[in-house]
Amino acid sequence: MARMLEPRLASYIAGKMPQASAVAVDSLSRISGGASRETYRFRLTWNEGGEARERKLILRRDPPASLIETERRIEFEAYRAFHGSSVPVPEMLWLEEESDALDHPFFIAEEIAGFQAGVATLWAEPYVSTLTALGQRKWTILGDIARADPEALGLTGVMPAVEPDQCWNRELSHWEAVLDDDEVEPLPITRAAIRWLRANPPPPPARIAVVHGDYRTGNFLYDDKGGIHGILDWEMAHLGDPLEDLGWSFNPVWTFGRGLAGGLLPHAEAIALWEASSGLKADLAALKWWTLFNCVKGQAIWVSSARAWIDGANREPIMVYPAWALINAQDQATLAVMGKLS
Repeated sequence: MARMLEPRLASYIAGKMPQASAVAVDSLSRISGGASRETYRFRLTWNEGGEARERKLILRRDPPASLIETERRIEFEAYRAFHGSSVPVPEMLWLEEESDALDHPFFIAEEIAGFQAGVATLWAEPYVSTLTALGQRKWTILGDIARADPEALGLTGVMPAVEPDQCWNRELSHWEAVLDDDEVEPLPITRAAIRWLRANPPPPPARIAVVHGDYRTGNFLYDDKGGIHGILDWEMAHLGDPLEDLGWSFNPVWTFGRGLAGGLLPHAEAIALWEASSGLKADLAALKWWTLFNCVKGQAIWVSSARAWIDGANREPIMVYPAWALINAQDQATLAVMGKLS
């Protein structure tokens, strides 16, 4: 499958590089994961100015059915807006919203090579001794995202606007609708959480910010010294309450059994780092609301992936794994946040 894509991908890129000749693609290989986009790495070679050149790149292509339905332009523009800032992201090159070239829409970006991405390696040396430094970078960068001005970044023309007092309702209504559409079996704990969330809405945020939407351990590139070199997976980025991202990072399913925020830091330390970087104050009651909301959001995502697999829209193992691994864990996390887990 990958080899069949190589000449088509090379032909597409050649059309974007009229100054280049002998444009070729090789070593195209699928990267595991990618439940909302198919992700491939490849090598691009070409001649330009009398010199042979090459670059390692990433292809992110829409699958037939996704764990979450997202707008690829928003993801592309979010990456592009933060490139070159204190928020490390790969450079975006080309966005294709039509399906002619590679059967599905896609975008192409630089590959940030030489770093780890998954969580499996974090709990062994040499990485486990750097977890505190990694956590400090993680929540400092999240504060940088919250501090950024969406208008100055050019994202207010791409991401739908939201009134401050409607941030919570828009997000909760969206994910509740996903549950209504995709629920395979009753989820009484999640439904109880939704009732509580609607009865106890949070105050409006001090300012509207860019919300990454999936800011968790496992969605960044890191080294063995506690450095972070790329914030990944912006497909759920939107404008909203910056506490939403902080609450997602505190979803108990991301503790990996370590009892720490993101498996990295005590919650209070993570909050303090975020506050120092963002210039905002984390209202603890509002943060609890957003943490519980993110338990609902997580459950909606796991349920949606199960529905796509059951319906046969996408039979990739990554679609059914979250449901198998996380639905029960997310119920327990929801109860813990609600103070109902004995």
